[in-house]
Amino acid sequence: MSASVPAKGASNGPEISIEGVWQRFQRLESSTPFVALQDINLSIAERRFVAIVGSSGCGKSTLLRIIAGLVRPTQGRVIHCGEVVQGPHRSRGFVFQADAVFPWLTVRQNVEFGLRSRGVERSERRRIADHWCGVVGLAESADAYPRELSGGMRKRVDLARVYANDPDVLLMDEPFGALDAQTKERLQGELLGIWGESKKTVAFVTHDVDEAIFLADEVVIMSSRPGQIAARIPVDLPRPRTEDTRISDEFAERRRSIRKLMRELDQQHGAAR
Repeated sequence: MSASVPAKGASNGPEISIEGVWQRFQRLESSTPFVALQDINLSIAERRFVAIVGSSGCGKSTLLRIIAGLVRPTQGRVIHCGEVVQGPHRSRGFVFQADAVFPWLTVRQNVEFGLRSRGVERSERRRIADHWCGVVGLAESADAYPRELSGGMRKRVDLARVYANDPDVLLMDEPFGALDAQTKERLQGELLGIWGESKKTVAFVTHDVDEAIFLADEVVIMSSRPGQIAARIPVDLPRPRTEDTRISDEFAERRRSIRKLMRELDQQHGAAR
C-alpha cells in the first residue's frame, strides 16, 4: 500500500530526498550480491528539472524506479514531501522509454486512463483529456488508435496521460531514447514548453549529455559499479531555451566539462576493475 502524500508546502525540506540508498541484487550464479547502488544521497528541490546521466549500467534507471516506489531499496529511504515512499503513488508520474500506451484504447481513452482509475466523473475526464491532447498536439488524433500513430506521437500520448493525472513529480526514464534525432529534439522543446507552464518537479534519466544540458537546471553524474553520485553540475543557461541554445558557446563549454568528467570516471572505473 502506498504512503499518503501531504499537500505542497507541508514539508520544509526538498520535494524529493534520497537518503543513504543502497540496492543489492542476488545473482543466481553467485553467492555474493551485486551492488547496483551504493549510499546514494540526493535532494531534488520543488519545481527543479534535474537530469541524471552516467554510463550504461550505472544504476540510473534503478534509482528512478526507487524514487517512484516501483522498487524497494535494500537500505536507506526516499522521502517525498515529508513522507517515506512505500510504493507507487499518483503524485509521482512515470514515463518509460518504451511506449506504454494501451493499443486497444484510443488516444483520448489512453489519456483518460489514470483519471478513470481514480473514479473521476466522465465529463471531467473528457475535459481534462481533451485539454492535454491539445497541449501535446494530438487534438485531431484523439480518436485514433496507437497503431495509427508515429513513435513521436505515441510518446506524446505518454506525456499527456501522465500530465492529465496531475502528479507533483514527473519521473522520466530515457523517454526519447528510441526516437530519431529530429523527432527527439522537437519533443525536447515541447517538453520544456509544457514544463515551463506547469513547473512540475522532474527527474529525467538520459545517456545523452546534450539532452541533459538542454533540458535541466542541474545535471547529476553517476559513476558505476556500484552506482554512486559523482558530481552535481548546475546548468545556468537562460530560459526559455531554443535551438540557438544548442549552438551557443556556453552550451559547448558545459558539454566539454561534463564529458571530460564522465571520461575520467570511466577511466577510474576501468583502472579499479
